Amino acid sequence: MEKTTSIMIVGVGGQGSLLASKLLGNLLTDEGYDVKVSEVHGMSQRGGSVVTYVRYGEKVYSPIVTEGECDYIISFEKLEAARYASCLRKGGRIIVNTQQIDPMPVITGSAEYPENVLEELKNQGFQIDDFDALAPAMEAGSAKAVNIVLMGHFAAHTSIPKEKWMAALEKTVPAKFLEMNKKAFCLGYGE
Repeated sequence: MEKTTSIMIVGVGGQGSLLASKLLGNLLTDEGYDVKVSEVHGMSQRGGSVVTYVRYGEKVYSPIVTEGECDYIISFEKLEAARYASCLRKGGRIIVNTQQIDPMPVITGSAEYPENVLEELKNQGFQIDDFDALAPAMEAGSAKAVNIVLMGHFAAHTSIPKEKWMAALEKTVPAKFLEMNKKAFCLGYGE
């Protein structure tokens, strides 16, 4: 029986994690996989944590990813990577944008943003692939393209050809934003 692959897309409300999960779901469905996607919004409209689970394989029975089961965490922000790291299986990988977005308790002054979040995760033995996704997003034309830069970076870790990702982008992204998102994807992919 083929293994089910589990991916968590985590971020802060307004970062485009739902578009990223829709892109991934469309791509995997087109590849012939059984795909289950579950969205957990949290306080997304207030900059709160947003989590989307994407699971795919020959036959997937549940969209939910349990602790220690996730193959990949794609994190749009450092603290969100730390928040969900316990979900990663041994040998799994966290792809994370190094951008810092202060949560509400930090904004209001009731908490401080933890220092060295990614270094702590690395010290705990997590495989961290961290990079600045904001700079290429800005180069592509908008800070809102961070999600697609991250998906491009993730795509480079998969065996699915880039052309198929581009076809899924065309299917998923509104036409007026397509060229910018294609550029963001390619920058994330490493081109």
